[in-house]
Amino acid sequence: MAAVICGSLAFDTIMTFEGRFADQILPDQLHILNVSFLVPGLRRDFGGCAGNIAYSLNALGGAALPMATLGSDGADYLERMRTLGISTEFVRQLDDTFTAQAMIMNDVDNNQITAFHPGAMQQAHLTKVAAREDIRVGIIAPDGREAMLQHAEQFAAAGIPFVFDPGQGLPMFDGEALKHFVDLASWVVVNDYEGKMLSQRTGWSLAEISRRVRGLVVTLAAEGCEVWIDGEREHVPGVTPTAVVEPTGCGDAWRGALLFGLEKEWPLAQCAALGNRIGALKIAQRGPQNYQIDLKALGL
Repeated sequence: MAAVICGSLAFDTIMTFEGRFADQILPDQLHILNVSFLVPGLRRDFGGCAGNIAYSLNALGGAALPMATLGSDGADYLERMRTLGISTEFVRQLDDTFTAQAMIMNDVDNNQITAFHPGAMQQAHLTKVAAREDIRVGIIAPDGREAMLQHAEQFAAAGIPFVFDPGQGLPMFDGEALKHFVDLASWVVVNDYEGKMLSQRTGWSLAEISRRVRGLVVTLAAEGCEVWIDGEREHVPGVTPTAVVEPTGCGDAWRGALLFGLEKEWPLAQCAALGNRIGALKIAQRGPQNYQIDLKALGL
């Protein structure tokens, strides 16, 4: 069975600042901020939430169906997905715009500053979600605003249970829109900061949100995550990585594991535990799609 992954395909330009952002930014001068960071390390990776989640799910042996939009410069990305055995059935390529681009700068504490150009992602709503026998689950990851709104409605209309994962797209929506997403979704996934923003904008506590869906997960980076079901919270411990190299894509790697477990109808805490293990594998490697998964070592 397959999972439809609605979100972005992007090229990530990843830069390394060999200092701490906090040492370079003066809090009392933020109103006239003018800062330059020397970045000796720079590389370009395949990224975007849909691509990263699909990579994780595919590596675990799941069937990923990314639903996303590439620009005129996206031929290499299409070829990469086909080489990996990831379906491009729902990937649309446009000739009049660039593929989405993320410019990501990390400091020595793994803090990040990101600039994002949406490009072709802004037209992701042109592709529609429809019911199909082999589609078991879906996810709404950060994408164009209209695509997130329309795909959520389409998942619900098709009777496909889906994860609402607003990520960095959360600030695009007011409280009423976020309430509607939650009411349509089967599961909600946010990190700690996003969870606070979601609660603030909806006026609902995390416990209240969890009562409206099958389950809510709040990821806590190295501390693991909290799984909320019917107002009750369970902590799922983090996994210590072999090395901490780069955080870019860790959350997406986690979400690929979540979808793998949901496809198999695992309990949500079991899905989260696998996600913590995959996130630990990813953070030990540079780039969002360069880690390897040993299925035998995972007992899969």
